[in-house]
Amino acid sequence: MIEFVEGEVAWTGPNYLVIKEGGIGYRVVCPRPYLWDEGKRVRLYTHPVIREDGWTLYGFPDRVERDLFSMLLEVSGIGPKAGMAILARGTVGEVVSAIRGEDLHFLTRLPGIGKKTAQRIVLDLKDKLKDFDVPVVQEDVSPTGPQWIASGTAGEAIEALMALGYNEKEASQAVREARKLMGDAEPALDDWIRQALQVSAKRPGGGG
Repeated sequence: MIEFVEGEVAWTGPNYLVIKEGGIGYRVVCPRPYLWDEGKRVRLYTHPVIREDGWTLYGFPDRVERDLFSMLLEVSGIGPKAGMAILARGTVGEVVSAIRGEDLHFLTRLPGIGKKTAQRIVLDLKDKLKDFDVPVVQEDVSPTGPQWIASGTAGEAIEALMALGYNEKEASQAVREARKLMGDAEPALDDWIRQALQVSAKRPGGGG
């Protein structure tokens, strides 16, 4: 098994990174590829999925997120696409807490997860996650950190910007920059959107 891939980001796609190392470019599918800049050196912890028509390498910024993805794939009805969508919208701590607390409302808000699937996730994983090691600080989630994840109201702001015509990368970058300006405050959704639009408008070619 390939435990991790480390190298320079050659380019990013809509749902993957191409990591260059030793004259080889590794295509790694990941939840939030837009968080890494081209030319930067990264390490992604991986989970390969091998099928008759080929194999795909899925990558994550840390082992905890990779291990949770692997556990999600053990649930009937959860394939790699659904597993990636879950981790693209919810942090490891949020997903684990929701499963432990049987929070079906949170789980059914995740992409592709209906009530029956949410119930199956809780049934299959609740006991397995009792001793799952979720660090108090999973990642660098500071506004300037390379792996800051937009969740909660910030995630809703991204969805709102996408509804206004921004693509996911543009919306995420605008919200990320807005977070830098707002510091540690936890603004309302309207404030998020207003600040993100202002940031986007100041960017060359901005305006959606």
